Parts: sequence; C-alpha cells; structure tokens
Amino acid sequence: MLNNKIQSKKLFLLKEIMWLLPIIIFSTFVITLSAKTKVPFYPVPMTMQTFVIMAIGVAFGKRVGLLILLTYFLEGLFGLPVFAGTPEKGIGLSYILGPTCGYLIGYFITVYLSGNIKDEDKILTRITKLIIAIIPTYVLGVIWLGTIFGWNDSILKLGVAPFVFAELFKITLLALLIPHIFKLKKYIKS
Repeated sequence: MLNNKIQSKKLFLLKEIMWLLPIIIFSTFVITLSAKTKVPFYPVPMTMQTFVIMAIGVAFGKRVGLLILLTYFLEGLFGLPVFAGTPEKGIGLSYILGPTCGYLIGYFITVYLSGNIKDEDKILTRITKLIIAIIPTYVLGVIWLGTIFGWNDSILKLGVAPFVFAELFKITLLALLIPHIFKLKKYIKS
C-alpha cells in the first residue's frame, strides 16, 4: 500500500516535470528575446523584459513564475548570453554583479507579485497590482546602482526616470491583455 502511494507520487512528479519543462524552456527563451529586443521609445529605448516577466507571473502563477525566472537566472549565471547586453558587456557572474544586478534580483519579487493578479480583478485593480509588482525591481535596481556608483540624485535620473513612461505603457498593455491570458489558460487546462 505504501509502495503504491510512493509510485503514484513519483508518477505525478514526473508528469508535472514533463508538463513544466517545455513551458520553462519556452518562457526563458521569450524572456531572452524580450531582453535583447529594443523598442524605440522616448526618452530611451525600452525592452519588453519587464512586460514578459509580469506576464509570466500572471500566466503561470507565483511558483512556476519563480521557477522560470530561476532557470533564466541560472542560464545567465552559467554563461549563456540571455541578459540584455550580453555577451558584449560580459557574461555569467561578471555580468550579474554589474549595474543591472539589482534589477535582476528585483525580477524575482516582480514575478511573484504579478502572480497575485486574478481573473476577476477590474482593470484599475490590475494596473495597481502591476505597478506594485514592478516597484521592487526599480527599488532594488536603484539601491544596487547607488552602491556601485555612489548616492546622488543622478541615480534616480539614470535608473528610474527614463523608464517611467515605458513601464506605464507596458503595465496598461498587460492589464488589458490579462483577460485573454486567463481565457488561454482555461483553454490549455481543458
């Protein structure tokens, strides 16, 4: 009897892994593409990386979102050129500990908080939750930049101000797409 339960549990875990593996690989590929693709925007070009990270949290929830992000982070740590600016600006640990480290760490909190968004949330609630979800990325990013370059008012001008309008655009776009993401989730699960 106990042996059957153990076998059943192993089979369940194997099915979970087989279901998750393609999702994780595809999602890290999409994060990489979003990090490498620059979209013309004022005052600085933007990437869609934070959009994709928040969308992953919404689509797959906190746990799977964190697993996807951990896989992406490990890919970069082990030298794959998955981050924005790699391999030109270094790879592996040397890149991770560079100016973007705080932002990269903040992504973990962002994907986790994005996983709190529910299908029934109204548009303003979705926008509010996404704004709250993205704040840790910028707070940790600025803290890291300040640690590296010193604390002065140019840190906010360099690390946050150029991205505010782009983030609001991405948040609004994602908030509008969330009902479609949940419809797709229901379709996939059925």
